[in-house]
Amino acid sequence: MGVHRVGAFCVPTVSGWALGWAGERTPCLGLEREAPALRKGFESLGASREDAGCLSSATMKVKVIPVLEDNYMYLVIEERTREAVAVDVAVPKRFGAIHVRCLLTPGHTSGHMSYFLWEEECPDPPAVFSGDALSVAGCGLRLESTAEQMYESLKETLGSLPPETKVFCGHEHTLGNLEFAQKVEPGNDHVRAKLSWAKKRDEDDMPTVPSTLSEELLYNPFLRVAEEPVRKFTGKAAPAEVLEALCKERASFQRAAEPVQPQARALLALQWGLLGTPRQK
Repeated sequence: MGVHRVGAFCVPTVSGWALGWAGERTPCLGLEREAPALRKGFESLGASREDAGCLSSATMKVKVIPVLEDNYMYLVIEERTREAVAVDVAVPKRFGAIHVRCLLTPGHTSGHMSYFLWEEECPDPPAVFSGDALSVAGCGLRLESTAEQMYESLKETLGSLPPETKVFCGHEHTLGNLEFAQKVEPGNDHVRAKLSWAKKRDEDDMPTVPSTLSEELLYNPFLRVAEEPVRKFTGKAAPAEVLEALCKERASFQRAAEPVQPQARALLALQWGLLGTPRQK
């Protein structure tokens, strides 16, 4: 584990999707390549509550930090103590008035964790940092877990959080997710309105996070597996089977939407002259 110091804060240097502490004396884990992005976040701790890309409450402010091509990190600031945690990076705990609950949300991976943050006796909404478990209008690819586990993560673990919960996901995949959601439910006005909004955000180069859980229940097909249009689209009835069919359809949809890329090994072989025309017999 390594630590870069930025003012009074520690910038992470070891990879992992988790919750990292950014305090005066406490090292934190994270991604070395994301240090510049985090540095900008730490340097903006004195910014006003009205900053774009921030969710503020009585003592908690969440700053959205874009990294790499389509990833998000988040800087959660306890404004009374000026302590902060970087989400994408050691061990969660309570800091100041902010509580942290770790949620096991298998689906994308078998050990995937999400983090639910809230303040006692505060009228402002809580927040969930869902990583690859739940995104705006979508969810992460199911790589390791069963469809049943993924369903439990989405509907029972994340879906049971307060409806006003702000959802901060790990990637900017909103446009593609909504285009797929429109294919699943072409008559869903909520999908159509959200897609129009997301296109405008994309044109302005603005993030589409956060959404809220109540909004996701209106247009995210992976949270709507019990709805008749979604069941009809998949041809399935049991929730886990509907979810599994949706995952397969979404994967096919993505492959059709993305340009075909040459395989890395074949490209290298061609560059190295290892591939040639067959010899004539």
